[in-house]
Amino acid sequence: MAKPVLSALRFHNEEAAFAYIEEWLWPDGPVCPHCGNVDAARIGRLQGKSSRPGLCKCYACRKTFTVRIGTIFEDSHFPMHLWLQAIHLICQSKKGVSTRQVQRAFNCSMKTAWFLMHRIRECMGESDTSPLGGAEKVVEGDETFVGGKARNRAYREPAPKQAVVSLVERGGKVRSRHVPTVTADRIRPVLESGVDKASHLRTDETTFT
Repeated sequence: MAKPVLSALRFHNEEAAFAYIEEWLWPDGPVCPHCGNVDAARIGRLQGKSSRPGLCKCYACRKTFTVRIGTIFEDSHFPMHLWLQAIHLICQSKKGVSTRQVQRAFNCSMKTAWFLMHRIRECMGESDTSPLGGAEKVVEGDETFVGGKARNRAYREPAPKQAVVSLVERGGKVRSRHVPTVTADRIRPVLESGVDKASHLRTDETTFT
């Protein structure tokens, strides 16, 4: 029987949302971001009427914290369960989501929608810049041109399309990079820095020769 993904409790309940994030970021229990204390006996959860969801106190440094600290959720008053909805909305969309669309979906200000979009995009950035592939692995390379179509412009000519080179590791990661022109001098450095020399490189004959 079909069951909507967004029916999960974490998308509607603040405590469940915090528990979900904590399970991912603190698999072995709470970690104090102030002093690094991981002793569960010296970290307590504050559950008073005035305590906000997910609030913990470290009895080693006497400071309070939540799982928001040190993450994209820090310095934000946006509810955690709505954060999860926004992340799901952006990640499940094949063609991307605009800031205006997020604003309409959550009935929030443009400033809030802009903040959400930039924080989520920031965490989606790749920190590992090591070359793709390796021994016995195949990396494919190709180029495309990105830009608007002339028929979609009523009064002005569209801006020139921009060249983008993409490297795809079969069964692995994908990386794309903008290049000013599709020439051997421009593309060779992308291949040399982005592909492990032990890899099998597969390209089309017209571009990467």
